[in-house]
Amino acid sequence: MPRIGPRRELKKALESFWSGKSDEAALLETAAALRAANWARQKSLGASIIPSNDFSLYDQVLDTSCMVGAIPPIYGWNGGAVSLSTYFAMARGSHADTQACEHGHAHSAGKGAPAQEMTKWFDTNYHYMVPEFSKGQPFALSSRKPIEEYLEAKTLGFQTRPVLVGPVTFLKLSKSRDGVDPLSLLDGLLPVYVEVLRELASNGADWVQIDEPCLVLDLDDAARAALKRAYETFARAAPQIKVMLATYFGALAENLDAALSLPVAGLHVDLARAPEQLNDVVAKAPANLVLSLGAIDGRNIWRANLPALLDRVEPAVARRGAGLVQIAPSCSLLHAPIDLDLEDELDADVKSWLAFAVQKVGELKVLAGALTSGRESVRAELAASAEAAAARASSPKVHNAAVAARIASVSPDMAQRKNPFATRAGLQRRRFNLPAFPTTTIGSFPQTAEVRKARAAYGRGTLDAAAYEKFLRAETALAVRWQEEIGLDVLVHGEFERNDMVQYFGEQLSGFAFTKHGWVQSYGSRCVRPPILFGDVSRPEQMTVEWWRYAQSLTQKPMKAMLTGPVTILNWSFVRDDQPRSESCRQIALAIRDEVADLEKAGAAMIQIDEAALREGLPLRRAEWKAYLDWAVECFRLCSSGVADRTQIHTHMCYSEFNDIIAAIGAMDADVISIETSRSKMELLDAFTTYRYPNEIGPGVYDIHSPRVPSVEEMTALLSRARERLADAQVWVNPDCGLKTRTWEDVRPALINMVAAARAQRSAAART
Repeated sequence: MPRIGPRRELKKALESFWSGKSDEAALLETAAALRAANWARQKSLGASIIPSNDFSLYDQVLDTSCMVGAIPPIYGWNGGAVSLSTYFAMARGSHADTQACEHGHAHSAGKGAPAQEMTKWFDTNYHYMVPEFSKGQPFALSSRKPIEEYLEAKTLGFQTRPVLVGPVTFLKLSKSRDGVDPLSLLDGLLPVYVEVLRELASNGADWVQIDEPCLVLDLDDAARAALKRAYETFARAAPQIKVMLATYFGALAENLDAALSLPVAGLHVDLARAPEQLNDVVAKAPANLVLSLGAIDGRNIWRANLPALLDRVEPAVARRGAGLVQIAPSCSLLHAPIDLDLEDELDADVKSWLAFAVQKVGELKVLAGALTSGRESVRAELAASAEAAAARASSPKVHNAAVAARIASVSPDMAQRKNPFATRAGLQRRRFNLPAFPTTTIGSFPQTAEVRKARAAYGRGTLDAAAYEKFLRAETALAVRWQEEIGLDVLVHGEFERNDMVQYFGEQLSGFAFTKHGWVQSYGSRCVRPPILFGDVSRPEQMTVEWWRYAQSLTQKPMKAMLTGPVTILNWSFVRDDQPRSESCRQIALAIRDEVADLEKAGAAMIQIDEAALREGLPLRRAEWKAYLDWAVECFRLCSSGVADRTQIHTHMCYSEFNDIIAAIGAMDADVISIETSRSKMELLDAFTTYRYPNEIGPGVYDIHSPRVPSVEEMTALLSRARERLADAQVWVNPDCGLKTRTWEDVRPALINMVAAARAQRSAAART
């Protein structure tokens, strides 16, 4: 279940603790209350199997690193139980001057420590902390969290099924600093898992769920052998506890036989992403294997068509018998908002088509009732489900003939710039006359308490539109003036008027709906409210032109216009499931194309179209990559290619491993791309050495996801590494990402250091 709380109680408790406003005891008290409420809620909704250890203060993979004692030396851990200070240092980094100890007191921390690398959990919008290993990596049980939370639930009267990240998935999602193959560490890791399983069993747990979503990836023989070794070890060393092996986010496909050969008591499969696998799974499963059918989509928010689902699932239940079938969400409900009943301002029709986590558990209860007692026992619920599905399919709010006609008129030349980059680059360099290693930021500046307060007051109606705009203009002017003072070469307006880089645009486009409480966790305390893309998309009017025009009027330096790209808007929304995603993306691309054209007409010479989420939409199976990349790149080019050669198109991407899609990145043909590279110490640029990327690139030198301020020397060293992989004329200097979530106290010294680092590189380049 989602762990953030219906009112984001976890976020508030974490940020209060991090800021020193509350202590560890208060944080842990809030966490315990959220766990208790989740268990009670599931029981009241009729769930017969309730998970424990699905809660985390930051991330379940980080929890696993702590459980097995995989703590890199930089964090100063010397064994024993992992403290909260170590845990949060791994998640967020530690300050260069102080670091909170386990009691919440500040102590000298020398140079501090950077946070562990963070990347996306498979193809979701959730981030996990990447485990780091080295040769001879020791493992030891260093956090008893799975056991403690099982016992906590038991004390409250809930018999739960503890959830663990599987050992093979854990190793495959890790990285090595010295070339060790993570899978080679499996034999050292397994005893810790065995210890956990035995202790859970001794305390009364009869089942444990072990998540191995790596089984839906392209696995080699070594990975399959590792799975076999791991689960044979568990069956032999901890036979007293049954294992539900959970897979999700795709089909088992060629890994099905390997999964079914493992000595486990149950297997969970994702029937939302891969409904086609049901027949094979049922046909091949051993007679005594419990099958958990992930029938309800755990990653999207659409109400299920329950009669249609029953048509699919009933034959499987009849074949195996009800005692060997469980009905579940396709994956963790972490990826869904908590409770639709909190939404009292949604369009009534749209709301009737939706189901959040609470409602999805209710749908499971209806399915279970139909499967155990017959459809007649839940006739009213099934009729309501079918009626909602039919209403959505025929609604004029979903379908727009004008949008369909425009899509049909798209021609290939609309996705082509007039001339190649080599021609454009000369025109742009003469137009802008920027110094070597030009400095800029990604777009947003800190959304301070004052900004959030003013936005909330405007939303409540206690601050009128004129006063709100005056406030935003003042914030923008201050940001522009400060950027000029510190010497940034290309400026941004700060985006103080924007609530979110996707929501801001979705609110101005047709076909989107928005929630008030539909929060989901992105990482740690970072929560987002994805827009709901329910219908055909168009742009009724200009969205950003006037704010860009005002910001440019404040300076003689280039002012980037800032847009979010169509692929990112798509991937960071809950997307309609009644047409191909590519079709929805093309609709968004045409809407953004209109905005780009209007910005250029208004005088914008640099337009940044962020595609932060392009790679995270990449299918998990390599065979499906080309189809996705073809339409994703086409959509970016469709929105960006209608400008003159002298207009410079920028884009930005977050936390992307580029090696395997670098040709597609090049095919986007943006004049300048900025990417996250600081946490990986420029390792992501390795892709740009084997593939000679022709355009310009800004490798991030400042990790904005940590409050830690990097020194001039650190940034200079990163730029030096970038220059080893790229030509000087290609290199821009920028942070990893936007600065919205940081404070000005973090941002000011970091950007001043960044400008100094760029100037140092100019001097170094001039001497060579």
